[in-house]
Amino acid sequence: MSDGGKLSGKTALVTGASSGLGRHFAEILAREGAEVTVAARRTEKLEELAAKIHQAGGMARALPLDVTDPDSIHTAMERPAFDIVVNNAGITHDGPALETSPADWDRVINTDLTGVFRVAQAAAKRMVDEGRGGSIINIASILGLRVAGNVSAYATAKAGVVQMTKSLALEWARHGVRVNALCPGYIETDLNRAFFASDVGQALIKRVPQRRLGRMSDLDGPLLLLASDDSAFMTGTEVVVDGGHLVSSL
Repeated sequence: MSDGGKLSGKTALVTGASSGLGRHFAEILAREGAEVTVAARRTEKLEELAAKIHQAGGMARALPLDVTDPDSIHTAMERPAFDIVVNNAGITHDGPALETSPADWDRVINTDLTGVFRVAQAAAKRMVDEGRGGSIINIASILGLRVAGNVSAYATAKAGVVQMTKSLALEWARHGVRVNALCPGYIETDLNRAFFASDVGQALIKRVPQRRLGRMSDLDGPLLLLASDDSAFMTGTEVVVDGGHLVSSL
């Protein structure tokens, strides 16, 4: 990790950082010089990640955070404002809409949409109160822009995140707070690797114009664009990283 990285001197918060994309995002921000607070409910995983970042020469600290709990978010924000907030915490529910229970619906919406709003609002309040700007990056999905079967709650939440991003960007631009959405397509992770190796998964990959899954490293450049001053004149946008999936023929 370099002291002279793109984000040197910046502080960052990454929610949902205990695994998957959140863990990767935290490592990338730290590699570029940011002091990263890694937040999630699984504190053991966070401590492990913070130690790994320290061993690589970066700066990180672990923070217990439940985005469905306003008190937890309030406690997390009792410190100087973050320069960068990666609003990544999320869950999904896989099943037909007719069989989706109210509890399953509420659980996804409360985490993936309301939780994103709570974190963005609390982070922006700190930025505004301190008279400073910042960058809030909401992790949405191409499923917020088009749909697939059996993920009605998730797709609805991610569509809400895209529209919320635009609304918050409009309100907070005067304060120097930028709000953008990063919309990944199908990205290979430890959790989905077995599925994409199956016949069904392989058939899905063939529908991506580039004929491959995204790698987590494919998100590095877009993430750093939105986190850094390279995107100083960007707010209210959605940055899609999907190998052309959204523009594939119907």
